[in-house]
Amino acid sequence: MVLDDDGARTRRSDTTLMGADATAATNIGAVPMPAHRDPWERRLLDDPNLLGDIAFAIGGPFHVMYPPRVAQNIRGFRAAFERAGVAGGVYYGKKANKAASVTRACAENDAGVDISSVGELTAALAHGVRGAELMVTGPAKSDDLLWLAVRHGALIALDGVDELDRLTALASTTGPARVLLRVLPTASASRFGMTETELERAVALIDPEGPVRLAGFSFHLSGYDPLARAEQAIALIERCLAARAVGHDAGTISIGGGFGVDYLSADTWTEFTARADRTWFHSGKSFDSYYPYHFPAPGPAMLTAILRHDGLARRLRDNAIRVAIEPGRALLDRAGSTVFRVQGSKTRHAHGRPYRLLTVDGTSLSLSEQWFDSEYLPDPVLWPDRPGEPTPTCVGAASCLESDMLSWRRIPLARPAAVGDLLIYPNTAGYQMDSNESAFHELPIPPKVVLHDGPGDRLRWTLDAG
Repeated sequence: MVLDDDGARTRRSDTTLMGADATAATNIGAVPMPAHRDPWERRLLDDPNLLGDIAFAIGGPFHVMYPPRVAQNIRGFRAAFERAGVAGGVYYGKKANKAASVTRACAENDAGVDISSVGELTAALAHGVRGAELMVTGPAKSDDLLWLAVRHGALIALDGVDELDRLTALASTTGPARVLLRVLPTASASRFGMTETELERAVALIDPEGPVRLAGFSFHLSGYDPLARAEQAIALIERCLAARAVGHDAGTISIGGGFGVDYLSADTWTEFTARADRTWFHSGKSFDSYYPYHFPAPGPAMLTAILRHDGLARRLRDNAIRVAIEPGRALLDRAGSTVFRVQGSKTRHAHGRPYRLLTVDGTSLSLSEQWFDSEYLPDPVLWPDRPGEPTPTCVGAASCLESDMLSWRRIPLARPAAVGDLLIYPNTAGYQMDSNESAFHELPIPPKVVLHDGPGDRLRWTLDAG
């Protein structure tokens, strides 16, 4: 199976333990799975001192953020809207990463923020995002969140009729509230969104001249099918036109997030999905599902495919309807990495062949793919870069739990890792860094380090303000 951001699963062929020991032995190290690498990452890895200096100063695991890459990703989505001639708004799905530097990058590049809690709302405001640039989502929002959202002029996606009732009471004393009504997609078993009957009731309850103003409709789909999103968007256009016919100024639809990210090359992903089996993993571990680490049309390209389907862009232009999107992982693509220090190494054997089993100075709670009972597959990079023989290596955490593994897969590191070396897991800014963070064992939560472009080709660093 593969997983999307919400845990939706698409089955792939199951893999089983190979029967022949000789065949298994040739596969004990698994295949290399190097991630796409940006220029800033090459500069970081090529600097003879920077990573070591940061590790010395922090004294434990840490995350690295490079905000200019977030700005580049925002520009990519905006360019897709412009090429299609469609009015569009980008709202960063803040749940994907709490770093203040990301929110600041959104503010500096005219992107909004999608939030679902009072904490997220106040953090967005504190780092430069204006209230009108906020999209408030999530189910059954608290009265405090609704009150703040109305006070700051945020766009509020309502998930139920009861929420509309509470908001109407608040807005009658606070001021007008702008809302989208969240639609439950056809044949969906989701707990989010309103049925057809609930939507009809909600539209009827909103007075076009009252304290709540219907700005449009929204939806979110699991999975990564651009055509399904386009079809749902077309249905929302029709809902907007029907709402306009009874006096509402419904001019916005939100198609949510779930824009794919491309971590690995097509050849690498094809080889892994075709050949992977339990012999590639410590203790014969197996997983039912993985995130699709290769995505042929990621981020802005997926948005382009959505807008091209069945004349969607033309329909939006003809009816003066704006599209909002809520990317999280896709706005963080290649914007950060996670760094651990090796503090122990053992040799183990499987099928008569040795491999290394490392312990690093943090836990898998800071590499959160375990949230999906899965494995983060892009290869970590061993630093410093020194000559040596390729070495199959698994990576365990500094805890007392057998299950606390950062990498069950026998990664073919370029050389044997030594105590004090650093392991850099690439492209972890999207959901991996802090979805599961915890001070388990009273270990410190890894801080976020923000890289800045300095004179010449130098990089400088500060701690994130969040």
